[in-house]
Amino acid sequence: MTDAESQRKHITHWIGGKPFDGEAARRGDVYEPATGRVAGHVDFASAAEVDAAVAAAKAAFPAWRDASLAKRASVLFRFRELVAAHRDELARLISSEHGKVLSDAAGEVARGLEVVEFACGIPHLLKGGFSENVSTRVDAYSILQPLGVVAGITPFNFPAMVPMWMFPVAIACGNTFVLKPSEKDPSASVRIAELWAEAGLPDGVFNVVHGDKAAVDGLLRHPDVKAVSFVGSTPIAKYIYETAAANGKRVQALGGAKNHMLVLPDADLDLAADAAVSAGFGSAGERCMAISVVVAVDPVGDELMAKIRERVAKLKVGPGDDPEAEMGPLVTRAHRDKVASYLDSGVAQGATLAVDGRGTPVLGGAGDGFWLGPTVLDHVTPEMDAYKDEIFGPVLAVVRAGSYDEAMELISANPYGNGTAIFTNDGGAARRFQNEVEVGMVGINVPIPVPMAYYSFGGWKDSLFGDSHAHGMEGVHFYTRTKAVTARWLDPSHGGVNLGFPTNG
Repeated sequence: MTDAESQRKHITHWIGGKPFDGEAARRGDVYEPATGRVAGHVDFASAAEVDAAVAAAKAAFPAWRDASLAKRASVLFRFRELVAAHRDELARLISSEHGKVLSDAAGEVARGLEVVEFACGIPHLLKGGFSENVSTRVDAYSILQPLGVVAGITPFNFPAMVPMWMFPVAIACGNTFVLKPSEKDPSASVRIAELWAEAGLPDGVFNVVHGDKAAVDGLLRHPDVKAVSFVGSTPIAKYIYETAAANGKRVQALGGAKNHMLVLPDADLDLAADAAVSAGFGSAGERCMAISVVVAVDPVGDELMAKIRERVAKLKVGPGDDPEAEMGPLVTRAHRDKVASYLDSGVAQGATLAVDGRGTPVLGGAGDGFWLGPTVLDHVTPEMDAYKDEIFGPVLAVVRAGSYDEAMELISANPYGNGTAIFTNDGGAARRFQNEVEVGMVGINVPIPVPMAYYSFGGWKDSLFGDSHAHGMEGVHFYTRTKAVTARWLDPSHGGVNLGFPTNG
């Protein structure tokens, strides 16, 4: 073993309140995207490790289900304080394995904490309904109860925030949880498990298994897993939904996106250009809520493009831990190469390469890192691959439209329906847009309309499989089932046996 190999970190599963102590039959490489070097290895779960994690969660469920709401809330409050205290540490872990800059990683943790804070109010959120005297001396009420063992399968682009859309609400509702994070940046999930343990969460309530499709399929088909939450690409979301549902599980599977930003002629173009660049290139475009298409309504296209080019030229690309860097590398070499391929295909299909990110200088030098700078394709049309595909990288497509109606037809015809935005100073146009557009999350002069934790996150059409969005009250309902109770407490004046069919009266 070389010195470099001995210094590489080893990431393993978290099962039953402690790190997994067995030998993994398979492992994967974890890269440092800024340098291209292998920074560590992560164990891949076999069926045995998946079974062990589910068994630990199943064993922990009865006691956690019966824990008082006050007890659950107190653990959540302590967990919230610990995550906040270790925000910088978590941000460094995320940045080193994902590539995003530290400020972006810290913001991810902060947004995840909002869901933890929402879940701290679980005593209020789990209140049922009560009706007195629905029949003579008969009361009826409903209660919300947990499902059991639930699982989350999460993507590489938000290794802290997206899991925190799921497990705080699930655990607060009384379920136990098995997380399968992305194998590309797995360290944050294990550190979060350690913080849960420090907060006093009983062993087995929160578990982490790493791996690839074998681990995913193990969770989707496991008879003791009652529900599955997923965020990722549309083809995988559809597979998750179909496989888990076929095995009798509840499923919320959030898929891909092609988010459009509509700019009307009356918009503040400086604000719109700022928003397009920020939402298009933050986190190197590796966001399901990134703006990937700007639809400029004539006659503002040329002026808006000039403002976008001016801002892109000033962006600083570099390693995530460089305080001057505003955008980091992409997560893997293969992903970088795939994203870069859309530049050539876009030009070949008739688009104009207004900004070529392949030549962007990198702070400290590019080395062998997975770099691609901000890129802008202008005069993109709907039949081009750069328009149709979810590129998931720093490539902004600009489409020209002749009118609001033409732009609306374009946006609503897109098979994805995750997020969209309109930039305008016309309140009537904005109100019409929010009413007509067939998209699940809408921003008005807000480019990335991610809802606050007490609302729910999710799209329409091919961006969602299943009926439930993430967090908020939809999350509470997803992780619970309703039980209706009808009760009569007899008094000495009851009328004796009556074999007739019970009727209201």
